[in-house]
Amino acid sequence: MPKPTTKYSSKSAAGLRAAAAKHLLIPALALLSATTASASESSYYPSRLQDAKAVYLDNAEFSVHGDGQADDTDALQSAINKVQQDRNQGIVFVPSGRYRLSRTIYIWPGIRLIGFGATRPTFVLARNTPGFQRGPTYMLFFAGSRPAGFQNVGESEIKGATQRPPDANPGTFYSAMSNIDIEIQGGNPGAVGIRARYAQHCYLSHMDFYLSSALAGIHDGGNIAIDLHFHGGQYGIWTRKPSPGWQFTVMGSTFEGQTQAAIREHEAGLTLIRPSFKNVPTAISIDATYADELWIKDGRFENVSGPALVISNEYSPRTEINAENLVFRNVPIFAEFRESGKKLQGPGEQFVVKTFSYGFHFDDIAVPTAVPNPIQTVFEAAPLAHLPAPMPSDIPDLPAMKSWMNVRDLGAHGDGKTDDTDILRKAIAEHAVLYFPTGQYLVSDTIALKPDTVLIGLHPSTTRLFLADGTPAFQGVGNPKPLLETPSGGKNIVTGIGLYTNGINPRAVGARWMAGSQSLMNDVRFLGGHGTIDPDASAEESKKVWSQIYNNTHTADSNLNRRWDGQYPSLWVTDGGGGTFVNIWTPSTFAQAGLYVSHTSTPGRIYQLSSEHHVRNEAVFDDVSNWQVFALQTEEERGEGGFALPLEIRDSKNLLIANMHIYRVVSAYQPAPYAILVSRSTGIRLRNIHCYSDSKASFDDAVYDQTSGVNVRQREFAWLDISGKPPAARPKLNSKVLEDDASIRKLAGGFFNISGGAVDKAGNFYFVDAKWQTVYRWSVANHQLYKVRDNPLDPVQLAFDHAGNLIVISYAGSGTVYSFDPNAKSGEITLLEPQPAVSRTGLTAILPVDVWRNENDFVQAVPVRKPYQFVSLDGSTFIPAGEDFVNGELYYGSKIHDVLRAFGMAPVTVGKTFYITNEEGQKTYSATVDSYGSIGDFKLFQDVGGESVTTDQAGNVYIAAGQIFVYDSSGKYLETIEVPERPSQLLFGGLDGRTLFIAARSSLYAVQTRNKGN
Repeated sequence: MPKPTTKYSSKSAAGLRAAAAKHLLIPALALLSATTASASESSYYPSRLQDAKAVYLDNAEFSVHGDGQADDTDALQSAINKVQQDRNQGIVFVPSGRYRLSRTIYIWPGIRLIGFGATRPTFVLARNTPGFQRGPTYMLFFAGSRPAGFQNVGESEIKGATQRPPDANPGTFYSAMSNIDIEIQGGNPGAVGIRARYAQHCYLSHMDFYLSSALAGIHDGGNIAIDLHFHGGQYGIWTRKPSPGWQFTVMGSTFEGQTQAAIREHEAGLTLIRPSFKNVPTAISIDATYADELWIKDGRFENVSGPALVISNEYSPRTEINAENLVFRNVPIFAEFRESGKKLQGPGEQFVVKTFSYGFHFDDIAVPTAVPNPIQTVFEAAPLAHLPAPMPSDIPDLPAMKSWMNVRDLGAHGDGKTDDTDILRKAIAEHAVLYFPTGQYLVSDTIALKPDTVLIGLHPSTTRLFLADGTPAFQGVGNPKPLLETPSGGKNIVTGIGLYTNGINPRAVGARWMAGSQSLMNDVRFLGGHGTIDPDASAEESKKVWSQIYNNTHTADSNLNRRWDGQYPSLWVTDGGGGTFVNIWTPSTFAQAGLYVSHTSTPGRIYQLSSEHHVRNEAVFDDVSNWQVFALQTEEERGEGGFALPLEIRDSKNLLIANMHIYRVVSAYQPAPYAILVSRSTGIRLRNIHCYSDSKASFDDAVYDQTSGVNVRQREFAWLDISGKPPAARPKLNSKVLEDDASIRKLAGGFFNISGGAVDKAGNFYFVDAKWQTVYRWSVANHQLYKVRDNPLDPVQLAFDHAGNLIVISYAGSGTVYSFDPNAKSGEITLLEPQPAVSRTGLTAILPVDVWRNENDFVQAVPVRKPYQFVSLDGSTFIPAGEDFVNGELYYGSKIHDVLRAFGMAPVTVGKTFYITNEEGQKTYSATVDSYGSIGDFKLFQDVGGESVTTDQAGNVYIAAGQIFVYDSSGKYLETIEVPERPSQLLFGGLDGRTLFIAARSSLYAVQTRNKGN
């Protein structure tokens, strides 16, 4: 396996001082500061917030005590249940007090718990509370749904609950908890404050966790957390991959006194902004064998006795670690690598790490890489005479509550029917700070803010400004017209409000933002598409709303007058706009883009923005400079997003994109050329790019620089700069495996997305274009392409038995495998029935050569013996199959069984070395196969993996992972075979078995090798 190289290693103190002077680090130290905000018990909402549609815990019906002694579990659960019963989504306001809990509290989707009063309310777990000695056992549990009949846990026999509530999931939106502290007293070592595996627009904020000896403050978090402070406990946060797979962003939070680690995590996409760690053995520990995309900015570390960072899975390109501007005091070891034991030490008692990076590096898109997995370390550190002052937050505080004016008191209706335009305009003219209680505020024209206007809501799904479909001022062909507009240079704040332009308003822009660098947009939802629920609808009615997002074929809205891609952008920052944007969700399918930033050099910062489900663009930066984007997440759906471009950057400079997640859903079938398109731009820094799909139609390239014509096929990388330099020439090397003067030949093209191939005894290559249900043959004798079958039978994979019959694995039905003679003129087929698995000594097994696993359990899951086998007509060959394939099980509406999801199958001889590649984990293993067709004796071959793997008779291993990487049998890297398109399947064939066939999306290629294939 490739060993990491160090680009800038740590140096002696003297050397570092010299380097610091050379790179002008010392003069910039005033800017290199990190927050040390001390834990605050002050209430973020010191006064009562009036909202007629909210539930207040102090209402008499709940019989709450709030004295820290009597049990308030039932009262709190009943208040949460009431919101769900009456409104489905909404707010529970919790007044100052101490509320003792004795059981787990379940928070249903879309419900927010918000504390208020002169002192912050506290949920208390008393000493030695029964049930919390073994864990994780949760005080508060964000749930994915409320089971029928559920009232309060512990009373199920009386009140009819039929099952425990399910975990929050990728469809859990808007849930939150704010301004409420957690206190876990001693004798509860299994206790956890909160479990929160929710998705977009959920958060925790303004909370202190007093943990004593508890297990953790948060176990399994998600989306975003702001201003949290963890005191004691074994862990402050113990987390893993959030349920939707998106990033987990933690901002302005402190950790002190944890006994195991401040944060224990894996695959969390952890994005830490201004964190502070003090008096802990380790700040961040990544679990053994796991990777993460870890980003840390403006951090402070004091008195960390062990390594500040523990990095695992260190040879994998999935490990992406980047940090900027970290300051340290009394931290002897900056980082330790779990597998190798390598340590990076700080250059003194106090020091600053200007830049740290570890992972797959491209120094510049113009410079080609020499090896398939160029893992490097960047470590730029310098000693400090003293620690700098804390970095101030870039999230401005809300104005004092005494200045808030309730728009209902000013005459606004918020009933979804009465036009509130004039009332809101008058309110803005007369008052600087407007508070919006729950309601639907219908407007018919642009709501323009003054430079100091602040709009405050507390739930962007149930509190919204919206346009009715067909609003006259937004009709026809014309200039963009915003629903909400901020003035140039304004210091505006807009928080907790939904903006909905609906679907039949072609001139509409959700928000045209021209406010300045000190402005803030936080917790704003651009409604439309997924997650858009009528706030007055019941839970049952909301399910119907979900079904109306699409027509019956998922190719348009259920109302064809609501045209996808028929409006201007949802969030348009332009004409000198900038500021801070936090926790934004913008998935309206009707908008041309979810985020569009144009014509501005005003600094901008984005934290945890989700832009999804658009037809053309998710996010665009056009003529933009001085922006930093952290934890941008995109997702392309099958129906609307087949051609969507996640990120386009043009005519821009000085942009940082860090911890970006780019995903295409499992049902995607339309191949996509690239995820990030850059043109005429310089100074673009890409850090921690996670580009993936469990479909068979991921992005061929992660990045394409249109100006230079250079593409980056590696989908996972830690570091890539785009400087604008002309691309360097790629040297021509003498090949160790190809015939002299051999070159890649394109045999045929124009396909949709080919794979699933097999080679017959004559060396002909058969393959499938599944979109068009067609089986092709490339004849090696006359160099011609033939259409073998195009019956509507959903072919996916091909294999041959010893008699020359073609075996087809089909997507149709449940467990469909059929066979036919490819030379027969009739169209008859024979269905093969699944048989119970038995030992089949002497037969040839047909197995997938690539597997996708969403979890880090490849070595555990793949060797499991399959319960069924499909045996060929001649009895020579069999295909092991799982229960999921035979029963036709669906995963998010798609079949992802290993025999269907693979890009190809291969015949395997029992006892012979077999290679299998893990596309998600980007690793390739050697293994053996037994007489049941079960894979075992796994050994890691390379930390390089992709769509396919094959071998030649010399034992050389060819791995398709963007290009074709070739290794000898010992794992020594030999060379890279570059292919014009991304290769998806590799097989040897030809008259002499030395032709390497390459199925590559839209084309079939071949190249002549020195050795025959196995």
